[in-house]
Amino acid sequence: MIEALIGPVTGLLDKFIADKDQRERLAFELATMADRHAQEIALAQIKVNEADARGSWFQSGWRPATGYACVAGLAVNFLVSPLAQGFGVDVPQADMSVMMPLLLGMLGLAGMRTYERKAGVGK
Repeated sequence: MIEALIGPVTGLLDKFIADKDQRERLAFELATMADRHAQEIALAQIKVNEADARGSWFQSGWRPATGYACVAGLAVNFLVSPLAQGFGVDVPQADMSVMMPLLLGMLGLAGMRTYERKAGVGK
């Protein structure tokens, strides 16, 4: 939105400011205003990301804990339960209708993150 206003405002400077140096300085300030604003937003987001990364284990450890719970459910359903049935022990199965969307969603996000890093987009 700022960029759309820069051109018309820069054109008006000729009519209202007689000093050429001051006019060029103002035109430069107007032309770089959108870039400076975008940079300020990016720097603010970086500060938020740094504060989030410094969080406690509880804050940053929920994702791995969720993944471990899903992997444990898969292990029970596909390893422990079939092996235990061979010995006559009935091990209850975990409800995969809840876990699979969660696990696949997490794996999909991790895959996208890996792609971003390989493409040089992510840091």
